[in-house]
Amino acid sequence: MTDHQRRMQRKKDVVDERIEKATEERGVLILMKGNGKGKSSSAFGTLARSLGHGKRGAVIQFIKGRRETGEYLFFRDHPRLTWQIMGQGFTWETQDRARDIEAAEAAWAVAKGLLENPAIDLIVLDEMSYMFKYGYLDVAPIVEALRNRPVHQNVIITGRTMATPLQEIADTISVVNDERHAFRAGVKAQAGIEY
Repeated sequence: MTDHQRRMQRKKDVVDERIEKATEERGVLILMKGNGKGKSSSAFGTLARSLGHGKRGAVIQFIKGRRETGEYLFFRDHPRLTWQIMGQGFTWETQDRARDIEAAEAAWAVAKGLLENPAIDLIVLDEMSYMFKYGYLDVAPIVEALRNRPVHQNVIITGRTMATPLQEIADTISVVNDERHAFRAGVKAQAGIEY
């Protein structure tokens, strides 16, 4: 046996042991946070994977709403997917706190119904984390709904920061870091990359 084969066998043994210990079957709560680009893109990639396996999905976009995004244009006609664009745009553009809170509450009402629906396998709550950061929604009812959702249901929440109560109940937390961004170098946001 070569050195490489021995190393790979040790690695296989470790991985096989972890696979054997992972026996629980249930939905997970995934938080995609950080200042880097790609949190929503990751969530939509997971959504595509889920739909590819015949699952049913739902997306609630809490901020995007002023223009149709590429992901919406791609997924909008999928027969096993519900897509709700509930946002009014970024808060620095709307500059209307009352309207932003009203939009957040309307989006949450739709999301809450989805979290009670056992027919939905994966829910993406895109940019929901900002609703807590700006004080548009109280995190406690969201935590309660997440805890009481159907046992098989997976949920992904995206946004730069995450409220501590969400992090305390999350199964997976991924952080997307920002080392460099073309926008800061003067490159205009473009369809198919930023939206």
